[in-house]
Amino acid sequence: MGFLELIMLAIGLSMDAFAVSICKGLSMKKAGLREGLICGVWFGGFQAIMPVIGFFLGALFAKQIEAFDHWVAFVLLALIGGNMLKEAFSKCDCCEEHDADLSVKTMFVMAVATSIDALAVGISLAMAGNVNIWMAMALIGVVTCVMCIAGVKIGNIFGSRYEKKAEAAGGMILILLGLKILLEHLHIL
Repeated sequence: MGFLELIMLAIGLSMDAFAVSICKGLSMKKAGLREGLICGVWFGGFQAIMPVIGFFLGALFAKQIEAFDHWVAFVLLALIGGNMLKEAFSKCDCCEEHDADLSVKTMFVMAVATSIDALAVGISLAMAGNVNIWMAMALIGVVTCVMCIAGVKIGNIFGSRYEKKAEAAGGMILILLGLKILLEHLHIL
């Protein structure tokens, strides 16, 4: 997986955390760099760590599923992306669930919740092969951190106008990356 694909993956993975950060910013009377950094470090840190864990878990089972690993990668990314699309088009206003609380307990729970998909993506990266997991980790963490800092500010200024669009874009990116992995392994691309 090349640098551009890793950037696209990082953007796709960051969209859940970006949407939550928009909601956090929406619920704050005044959101500054401090609040953005808190969200960015929590979400970016977990988004960076989880794919590495998934990668090494996937690598443990790589030999057993080598014949159909590209299908596993495709299905995992398509399921994650499809779920993000479903949430983006649901009537639920998810911002109501998120308040301005930036306590360790709240941020830990939210960071884990928004990074579970990154664990599955890490497994799919192990199945895809030829991936520098350390570069992927760094890009995913930095992109998520920057997106969350921006999300807090956007939410504080503009409200929840972009939350659903961001989640839909992230879902489409993950589905397309999964399709690319599948088509490459089937020698169509």
